[in-house]
Amino acid sequence: MRKKILLSWSSGKDSAWALHVLRQQGSYEVAGLITTINSAFDRVAMHSTRRSLLEMQAKAAGLPLIPVPLPWPCSNSDYEGAIRTVYDQAIVQGVKGIAFGDLFLEDIRAYREQQLKDTGLEPLFPLWRAPTDELAREMIRSGLRARLVCIDPKALTPDFVGREFDEQLLCDLPAAVDPCGENGEFHSFAYAGPMFSQPILIASGERVERDGFWFADVLPQ
Repeated sequence: MRKKILLSWSSGKDSAWALHVLRQQGSYEVAGLITTINSAFDRVAMHSTRRSLLEMQAKAAGLPLIPVPLPWPCSNSDYEGAIRTVYDQAIVQGVKGIAFGDLFLEDIRAYREQQLKDTGLEPLFPLWRAPTDELAREMIRSGLRARLVCIDPKALTPDFVGREFDEQLLCDLPAAVDPCGENGEFHSFAYAGPMFSQPILIASGERVERDGFWFADVLPQ
């Protein structure tokens, strides 16, 4: 019998690819997508993805969206309280684990594991330690399509925001930038790929600088 799990869903390429990998493995039943939402703006934090686009992703993935509303500003205790409520509800519903799309940051993994400690929920990291250069190219070859929606100008110039996550982008990234942006150099919005039943039609919105980052808005078409 497959274990029933939930997937932490950022709306970006790594969580999308984690869904694809988990489904390929066949050991787990992904039963829903957990996403934290900035309640003041009704968007995903950092990625700034609109709720309407999240809902379109969940529909294309054939899974329920489990939104976790967060206040703004949000303290760490606010976040931990909100996410713990979701975990408690998941346990009651027979969920056995929570999967994450993290790649190699040990401190992030340790934090996730600490959050789940003593809950009975298993932390799962299906992409852990995959070589990110190979992983990025595998995603692209397999038909995953994503757009860079946030960049850190300390790592990339503003013209990178809004670009497609494709082979040309990988060639243009500075050598110090991780090909998957795992160090926070960029965040993305996934709109097509083998994890979706159909592509999500999107249009480009405005580009803005906010809180020390550059954002490119994505609009439902």
